[in-house]
Amino acid sequence: MVSTRLSRLEGHRRKFMAVIDNTPECSRAVHYAGRRAKNSNGGLVFIYVIPDGDFQQWLGVEEIMRAEAREEAEAIMAKAAQTVRDTIGIEPELVIREGSAYPEINGLIEEDRDIAILVLAAGSTKEGPGPLVSMIAGRGAAFPIPVTVLPDSLTDEEIDALC
Repeated sequence: MVSTRLSRLEGHRRKFMAVIDNTPECSRAVHYAGRRAKNSNGGLVFIYVIPDGDFQQWLGVEEIMRAEAREEAEAIMAKAAQTVRDTIGIEPELVIREGSAYPEINGLIEEDRDIAILVLAAGSTKEGPGPLVSMIAGRGAAFPIPVTVLPDSLTDEEIDALC
C-alpha cells in the first residue's frame, strides 16, 4: 500500500515522474511529463535505474563497471534535463538508483510523497512496448499511483495539445 500523497497540501506540489533510459520512446515521456508539470505548476522527477545484475565480476572490475554505468546514467540524465530546461523551462529533480526497475521506482514513489503520476511511453519495436509498460498491461505488477502511458505514434505537437 502506498503512503498518502501530499501533493495537494499546502507547501507541496504534484510531481510527475518519468523513467529515463536510452530508448527512443523515453523522449516522449520526458516531453509529456515536463509539459504537464509546467502547465499544472507542478514538479518533475526523472529516475534512471542502473540494473544491478550487470556487476557480477571481480571486485576491481566490478567497481570500474559500476563507475562507468554511473557516468553513463549521469550523462543520459543531464541530456534529458537540459532538453527540458531548453524546451519547457523547468528544472527536473534527478535520481539515479541501482537495482531492479520496478522496486526502485516504487521505492522512490514511497519516499517522495509528492510524486503523483508516473509517465511512461510505449515503444514500437518488435520486442514490444517496453518492460514497464508490459508489466502494467500484463497485470504482473502495478504501480501505486496513476500511470500515463503515451502511445508510440504521438508527436511533440500532439503531446503539447494534450497537455
